[in-house]
Amino acid sequence: MAEKRDYYEVLGLAEGASSEEIRKAYKQLALKYHPDRNQGDADAEARFKEATEAYQVLSDDEKRARYDQFGHDGVDGSLGGHSAADIFSHFQDLFGELFGGFAGGRSQRGPRRGADVRVQERLTLKEAVNGTKREVVVRAPAPCDACAGSGAEKGTSRKQCGTCGGAGQVSTSRGFVMFTQPCPRCRGVGTVVETPCATCRGAGETDKTKRVIVSFPAGIDGNQRLRVPGQGIAGPGGAPAGDLYVDVELEPDPRWQRDQLDLITHVGVSYSAAALGVELELELLDGSTFEVDVPAGTQPGAVLSFKGKGAPRVDGRGRGQLHVVIDVRVPKKLSARAKQLLAELDAELADAPAGKRAAP
Repeated sequence: MAEKRDYYEVLGLAEGASSEEIRKAYKQLALKYHPDRNQGDADAEARFKEATEAYQVLSDDEKRARYDQFGHDGVDGSLGGHSAADIFSHFQDLFGELFGGFAGGRSQRGPRRGADVRVQERLTLKEAVNGTKREVVVRAPAPCDACAGSGAEKGTSRKQCGTCGGAGQVSTSRGFVMFTQPCPRCRGVGTVVETPCATCRGAGETDKTKRVIVSFPAGIDGNQRLRVPGQGIAGPGGAPAGDLYVDVELEPDPRWQRDQLDLITHVGVSYSAAALGVELELELLDGSTFEVDVPAGTQPGAVLSFKGKGAPRVDGRGRGQLHVVIDVRVPKKLSARAKQLLAELDAELADAPAGKRAAP
């Protein structure tokens, strides 16, 4: 490629291409020919430089206008005086988007936020349905009291890192591309500890136990997770703390089952009550009572459903259903009188086959 090709041809575009089309075309070529993905390939490196030069001209309205009018003569020298590092710096943001930061996109100077903490909390079904507040114990690193989190022994202070000059990052040139990464000595902080704190040994933090009041909203379910901002591990050097994540588990309930927003309970009634019908008073999980009308002729295992009596949505927009399963109780022991009455009833209903009726 001794002779310069037309910049539009390099990017595979027509002269009237839009700015967005130019940007997309360059992204594809940069991804394809990037030196880190084609190590040792001189042709790929040359094409990467060619595409970058074309993009630098065509993405600049003034340069593009000169190029459209005069060709390469109109922009010759426009790249002169710029090193490879200068060109890369001009496109750092684009490369960061392309390669997720492996090509050395700009990094934030100084310490990052603290890490997140994850704990598990077990609730009763009643607590989950009605909502509750619970004190959650969190054991995690926290700023050292002896050195106020600096990591330096009392009476001393942190010093500027000599490797990065306090920048928190170092840059290296690899071919046409400048790579920037956190300083390996200070780990991106920009300062180092020369006289470590005796308590935390320079770490700036010690393990501590703290108690956090967590509000569980009404309707929360098992296998759901709550996020409590700023209650995780404190960030180094005064950086913001991470978050606390609470994974919710539900204890089994002897009377109730839950299926998402629906609540299910079993109610036992006698044979006669199922046949004649009965009105039951059912105590709900919130402590209130609800009248359940069991109609005459209800069969064993029948399910009576009631809208709006189940668990609430966590956003407060409605509730699920209440499902009452009717269990008909059959007595195991009968008196002689009860047997006689059942035999008479059986004969009256003519349900039992001949010769199979219960003896009085």
